[in-house]
Amino acid sequence: MPSSYVEDPAPGHGSSAPRAAFRSDAPALSLNGEWRFLLSPTAEAAPEGIERDGFDDRHWGAIPVPGHWQLNGHGSPAYTNVRYPFPVDPPHVPSDNPTGDHRLVFDLPDDWADQPALLRFDGIDSCGRVWLNGAELGVTRGSRLPTEFDVGQLLRRRGNLLAVRVHQWSAGSYLEDQDMWWLSGIFRDVTLLARPAGGVRDYAIDAGYDHPTARGTLRLDADSGVRLSVPELGITALPAGETADVADVQPWSAEEPRLYEGEVHTDTERVPVRIGFRTVTVEDGQLKVNGRRIVFRGVNRHEFHPESGRAVPREFAAADIELMKRHNVNAVRTSHYPPDPAFLDLCDEYGLWVIDENDLETHGFIELGWRGNPSDDPRWADAYVDRMRRMVERDKNHPSVVLWSLGNEAGTGRNLAAAAEWTHRRDPTRPLHYEGDSDCSYTDVYSRMYADHDEVDRIGQGLAGPERIHELPFILCEFGHAMGNGPGGLLEYRDLFERHPRCQGGFVWEWLDHGLARQDTQGRAHFAYGGDFGEPLHDGTFVIDGVVHPDRTPSPALAEFAKVFEPVRITAVDGALRVTSHYDIASTAHLDFSWTLEEEGIEIAHGALTVPPLAPGAATDLPLPELPERPAAGAESWLTVRAVLADDTSWAPAGHVVARGQCPIAAKRAPAAPAAGAAAEVTGSELRLGPGVFDRSSGQLTSLGALVVEGPRLDLWRAPTDNDRGSADPDEARWRAAGLHRVQHRLVGVELLGDALVVRTRVAPAGHGFGMRADYHWSADRRRLRLRLDVEPEGTWPCTLPRLGLRMTLPGALGGAEWFGRGPGEAYADSRQAARIGRFTSTVDALQTPYVHPQENGNRIDLRWLRLTSADGAGLRVDGEPAFAFTARRWTSEQLDAAAHTTDLEPGGTLVLNLDLAQNGLGSASCGPGVLPRYRLHPQSASLTLTFTPLDPDPAP
Repeated sequence: MPSSYVEDPAPGHGSSAPRAAFRSDAPALSLNGEWRFLLSPTAEAAPEGIERDGFDDRHWGAIPVPGHWQLNGHGSPAYTNVRYPFPVDPPHVPSDNPTGDHRLVFDLPDDWADQPALLRFDGIDSCGRVWLNGAELGVTRGSRLPTEFDVGQLLRRRGNLLAVRVHQWSAGSYLEDQDMWWLSGIFRDVTLLARPAGGVRDYAIDAGYDHPTARGTLRLDADSGVRLSVPELGITALPAGETADVADVQPWSAEEPRLYEGEVHTDTERVPVRIGFRTVTVEDGQLKVNGRRIVFRGVNRHEFHPESGRAVPREFAAADIELMKRHNVNAVRTSHYPPDPAFLDLCDEYGLWVIDENDLETHGFIELGWRGNPSDDPRWADAYVDRMRRMVERDKNHPSVVLWSLGNEAGTGRNLAAAAEWTHRRDPTRPLHYEGDSDCSYTDVYSRMYADHDEVDRIGQGLAGPERIHELPFILCEFGHAMGNGPGGLLEYRDLFERHPRCQGGFVWEWLDHGLARQDTQGRAHFAYGGDFGEPLHDGTFVIDGVVHPDRTPSPALAEFAKVFEPVRITAVDGALRVTSHYDIASTAHLDFSWTLEEEGIEIAHGALTVPPLAPGAATDLPLPELPERPAAGAESWLTVRAVLADDTSWAPAGHVVARGQCPIAAKRAPAAPAAGAAAEVTGSELRLGPGVFDRSSGQLTSLGALVVEGPRLDLWRAPTDNDRGSADPDEARWRAAGLHRVQHRLVGVELLGDALVVRTRVAPAGHGFGMRADYHWSADRRRLRLRLDVEPEGTWPCTLPRLGLRMTLPGALGGAEWFGRGPGEAYADSRQAARIGRFTSTVDALQTPYVHPQENGNRIDLRWLRLTSADGAGLRVDGEPAFAFTARRWTSEQLDAAAHTTDLEPGGTLVLNLDLAQNGLGSASCGPGVLPRYRLHPQSASLTLTFTPLDPDPAP
């Protein structure tokens, strides 16, 4: 069977004209389910005659449709970011081209009438040849785009045979290099659609909104005889081609997604529709919807599920959107292809701005200096326009779609310009986006990815880029690369979006870690990334870069995003509260406000706060609520004000916290008298000081009360994050070159000075002349042991420090943690907005963030005190003068550094406790700017003072 079509750069053939995705009252038959399946190593090895009724497939296996064969026991997944996993020789593909044959026998329902019908495939990766009842229908290309075949005359009542031959590689693969797992098969719905004579072939609804008059215009474009009815608006049977003027219409926006139910209908078919009135414009250098400047507080979203790949169940798509809305995400870029059409239905309903992106990326040609790039090769011209056309026609009726995107990282050239020209002609109501059009010669917004803060500032001031872009809106189509622990620096991006009217937000990369569920040889579950399936060419952990873990658990980055981009800001100003609305469209009338007063994290009062509804961008100042008198003890107290949903919504219940702010009411009480006065007692090899026992010769603390301990000692190392490893000059490489992962501790001296024990050390890496003086000053009273650590760098240090603090080990039984400081989640110097002051409890195990690729995590900051206890209440309390940070885990930083997967981390019998003065920031250098200067930890003189108090067991009941 010839397979020359596999290397044809033209669009597929045999399909009907692209049209809007819709369901109607006409019969439809889902062909999803279990199909017969055979995988052959090459196209030539695939069997002949699979389209014939008499073909024997009894020895074949079964496969679910939708599905990918690599995730169902046939072949293996492979991940690359940029490089093609085959030789770059367009349009040719390897002869070793795995080919999956699919067969399904189905019957028509008894009530299925003899009438025209379409067979619809919503997604086949990468190229499919299709037969029905022995007749060839055609060939599909464009993996994440729909294809429909006219099959009415081929159907039979019983025993219909549908055969589909899918090739892993095709000429289309050169256009689909989209930084994701290479996965093949029929991965979206397959549906047989009855098309009644005189029915609705296609339609386009134009629902514009004129904000000065609050009037809408409604127009239906369709064949003659098609009509539109919207009962709520009093519109009945509006003929195609005519326009209705609607007074006092409520517009659609991501903040107020008002939809009007209606029907597009003929005498033989009725199509339910949901209409949102809105107008998108570019004016005054700004992108506006309904006359209002909008800011994208967005995420890039690949379609992914850890078990089924890009065959994402509907309930997971809905769960994604609900999670986005609960974390103040207001926009999605469908990177880098159109999503399942049901996802856009949900965006219309829940309210999200959408950049709908074409199924196009040729990033691998950058490795060749863009030589041979299909974007400027006339052989591919029809394919570029065809892909854009199929997306636009499919999704044209979605009010959530406010921009079209030509694709991603495909260089530039005549084919992109031609696709842009077609799109502008077909749909002048939506601006066009493409980041690769750097001078905006054929696009309507200026877009960059991973521009650093300084560049964004210069763009906002009109000091960067070609002249034309100074008249256009600017967005970051990708920023804040969320790979592992990070990103840092989101707050500073937000400030730029608010400072410069043309800087209209962006889309964090990305929504979800693409970790595939897997088990190791011991049956322990973990998530796999590039290289875990033996791929000879892969990009490792670069596929693990989302604000949500593969199992849809939010990472700390999502909490940080929610706080940084909260639509209401609550701050303290001159002894009052200032509430500022950062909504673009909606007022704050849907929110209730409340306050709580806490002393040392314990609530002592609460109440409602009356805040008048605020228009977008408005602010009001309110007096502080009446608070109870401070107790005589003078505990540190904080006021927390929350803005919550007043009523249930589709995405969160009433009471869901949308925004919060804190302000201090009473400063921390005067610290207790320092632990001092206890005299040192020397007995043999031991030195006792208060509750502490030290090794007399080394000065090392060996026990605290009944607790066996080791340390504390100066610690400069952390398990590098993915962002530490990023950039052309990564921090991790500098740290390792400096030997910070293998420092040695030299004892300089141990001496008693009055009631104090002073241990002097020098900490330095082998092979270098620089180092750090670390002096430990110990004093005690009967119950408490106080340490002042003084550090002084020596020599010329070549790099920043990963961390600066102390490490010690404690008994593993201390599995409970309570602290007063920032929490409940982890926080770092440039990613700390989500952490509030309060009193929090956790198990030690729950303090860990299970990043798919293990790295530094779990840091809590600004602690006034910390308690680590066992089940009976015994343990240790640590107080700071004034504050410190801590991590507690059951493995060392070195073990964390060495781990490739979470299953590599074996809990030990001790607890490793870090008590830090500071850590270096996070940045987003895995793909973007590094740590901003003010968050870098440089070697310098510093002191850290802590008091340790052993805790007795709780009294017996």
